[in-house]
Amino acid sequence: MSQTTIRVRKNGPFRIEGDFTILDADDRPFGLAGRTSIALCRCNQSANVPFCDGTHKTTGFLSECPARDLLPPAPKG
Repeated sequence: MSQTTIRVRKNGPFRIEGDFTILDADDRPFGLAGRTSIALCRCNQSANVPFCDGTHKTTGFLSECPARDLLPPAPKG
C-alpha cells in the first residue's frame, strides 16, 4: 500500500495521490476507475463536484493555505 499524500494547490484543488477511497455521505464509494491520483474541488464551482474540472481557473478563485502546526486536540471526556 502506498502512502496517501494530499496537496493543497495554490488557487486550486486538493490533489490526492496514493492509495485512497472516497466515500459519499452514505458511505458509498465513488468509482475512481483505477485512478491513483485525483483532484477535489475547493471552489465549489465544478460541474463534477466533488471532483475538480478546472473551473476555478475561470472564476477567480483565490486561496493560499501555507503549512502550519495545529494545536493539540482537546482532551476527551
